[in-house]
Amino acid sequence: MGDSPTVDRLRSIVTPIVADLGLDLYDIEQRGGTLRVTVDTQPGSERGIDLDELALVTRSVSRELDHVDPIPGRYTLEVTSPGVERALRTPEHFAREIGKEISVRLRDPGAAERRLTGLLIAADADTATIRVGFLDDGEPDDRVIPIAGIDRARTIFEWGPAPKPGGPRKGARPPKSSNDRPTAGRDTQDITPSTTEETP
Repeated sequence: MGDSPTVDRLRSIVTPIVADLGLDLYDIEQRGGTLRVTVDTQPGSERGIDLDELALVTRSVSRELDHVDPIPGRYTLEVTSPGVERALRTPEHFAREIGKEISVRLRDPGAAERRLTGLLIAADADTATIRVGFLDDGEPDDRVIPIAGIDRARTIFEWGPAPKPGGPRKGARPPKSSNDRPTAGRDTQDITPSTTEETP
């Protein structure tokens, strides 16, 4: 789950910009011609990122990258929020999501259990502890997994029940206008907002 030297340099440039805006740099990835910057509210915050904040981050980061020019050639800057089901790539990600249900796939294809789902109950710089259930004697079945041995991991969001057929109930509030601004709260079902800007 390590990053390239280019991404490490980009992280050092972007982190103080995002922090100055009162937000948290959740992740930064470079995939081909796209630089994806994922930002979130500070850990523990109950609100989510809105489009105005994403647009502000996009402008601020784009301005600094134009000045520093750390990436040769053309690329697209994409600024987004993590969404309700978020990828866990770093020890900080795991530590931030303790108490959440997560799904994990291990790197080793020969592992007895390559895929695990359970409650993330602890995390440190090297390991994540997942409670996958309980043993016959009632003791918790906890698995301590090296983070370096994880191929993919993400949080699991429990979606609410589907609406009953037949339309809204009598007296129910009408749906919000399409002009309402979407946000991506930590426990909402909103689509993850993002903004993009192409850099010459």
